[in-house]
Amino acid sequence: MPLASHTTLSTAWFGLIGIMLVLYVVTDGFDLGIGILSLFTRDEHDRSIMMHSIGHVWDANETWLVALGGALFGAFPAAYALLLSSLYVPVMIMIAGLILRGAAIEFRHPAASKRLWDLAFGLGSLIAALAQGVILGRVITGLIPGRIGTAFSVLAALGVASGYALLGATYLIKKTTGRLERQARSYTLASAATTVAAALLLSAGTMVISPVAQSRWQDPVVFHALLGLAVISAIAFAMLLIGARRGATHSPFRGAVLLFISSFAGLALSLFPDLVPGRLSLAQAASSDGTLIFMMVGIGVLMPIMMGYNYYQYFVFRGKTQWQAH
Repeated sequence: MPLASHTTLSTAWFGLIGIMLVLYVVTDGFDLGIGILSLFTRDEHDRSIMMHSIGHVWDANETWLVALGGALFGAFPAAYALLLSSLYVPVMIMIAGLILRGAAIEFRHPAASKRLWDLAFGLGSLIAALAQGVILGRVITGLIPGRIGTAFSVLAALGVASGYALLGATYLIKKTTGRLERQARSYTLASAATTVAAALLLSAGTMVISPVAQSRWQDPVVFHALLGLAVISAIAFAMLLIGARRGATHSPFRGAVLLFISSFAGLALSLFPDLVPGRLSLAQAASSDGTLIFMMVGIGVLMPIMMGYNYYQYFVFRGKTQWQAH
């Protein structure tokens, strides 16, 4: 008798990949969001503080994307092949944006003129965020061609960029002081409104476009679970707005993170058990039981190390950012 059924193993890996995706989106999301917001920040000193606030953590945050790609390749090779072959252009654009952002962070400090690298930092972050949004939109729509799929992907791209800006703004609230913190609170209020509006439009669009989501939402258990997640999202939205208005330091970022987690949980519930809606289910995409078990052992060792290292970084560099020009 096998140690676990194929369905149980593939479902467990669906959950693990979902956790990796959330960890990447939240951690590298505020990095990219700060880069996007830097495009709207005129003062070079403020841009220096913004970049310094993520200088100790941004590269480790990106390791979750590497782990996510490796896990998808090993656990669901059919999905990896389908998605990469169908999304080659936005994936390569995303990677180019991440490279540009990383190069800007590394080369800005010794540069005599920092404006060019500031622009590269902001544009690289924006390009990566928009590309990730396009990928999300294409996956949700089941890779369908045509104007409807394109319009949905454009909306998803704008929503992801706005959501990352929200994460970045709330992160700056807890990491900066003075004028930049006040500016971050203004960014938070603006990006929160656009992010929630995009999320509502995407939810409605998913219901219309995706037959998988339609059938899932008609399941009473799923529907009530989604209602619960909607309540959590409303609480998170209220938490970050109230915190931003009343001068709280940590609750805006916690509210933004909770909003992202509840949104991704709702998306996962809506699409399960498909990896690519209408195109590929978990059972069709999953590797053999032996491979899934072998990878489970490996990820059981790797994930605690990665999570522990991430936590240690944030613990060591907690508190407000201290930066002085040299």
